[in-house]
Formats: sequence, C-alpha cells, structure tokens
Amino acid sequence: MGRLYLIQLDGRVYSCRYCRSHLAQCDELVSKVMSFHCRHGKAYLFNTVVNVSLGPQEDRLMTTGKHTVADICCNCCQQVVGWKYESAFEKSQKYKEGKFILERAKMIDGDGASFYLDAHEVDSDADNE
Repeated sequence: MGRLYLIQLDGRVYSCRYCRSHLAQCDELVSKVMSFHCRHGKAYLFNTVVNVSLGPQEDRLMTTGKHTVADICCNCCQQVVGWKYESAFEKSQKYKEGKFILERAKMIDGDGASFYLDAHEVDSDADNE
C-alpha cells in the first residue's frame, strides 16, 4: 500500500458525504435541467469526476435502455458514489458515454451541507434492484 493521493479542486465542489473528499466541480455538471434516478434517489450527470476508482463493467437494464456501466467508488472511503457510462446500446443515449453519475444522497456541497439543484425530471435511469 502506498500513500493516498487525493485531488483538491478549486471553486464550488461536490464532495463525498462520508469522508468529504472532492468528487466534482460544479462546472462539470452536464445539465441542471435533467435529473436521473438511482437506488438511493436522485442523481446527476457529470462530464468528469476525481478521486474515484472504477469497478468492473457490467450491462444494466435501466429505464432508458441497456447500458454498459462501471460503479465508481470514492478513493478515500471506498463507498460507491455512482457509476460511469461506458457505452449505451440505444442511439439516443450515446451522449452519456464516458460521463459519470453521482448519487445526490452520497454527496454534499463545499459548505458541508446537502445540496439541491433545481431540476426537472426527464429521461431517468433506475437500477433494476
């Protein structure tokens, strides 16, 4: 084992609820208009995230179709905080490829409080669990 190296982001950031490690900058949020659903409630789509590790890829059937995804875990506390879209089988869902979902229930804003985005539900994804 080596020393844990975590990236510290500048500006408004979203952090892991469990250990406060930075996960994403507000500017990396794809859209405040779209919201997604997951096992634990709402989730949001980001272009990039930091301080996470990818789990194994698997195919999941979601409400918007079949996707190949990999869970993402916080590098500091190892909690699953969302997933990465590796590929989409539906042409209309290809825009998600290479992007990340962070579950709202598992992150906080830079002030240490739960954050809420003004979002309207559109295409939402849900794990079949």
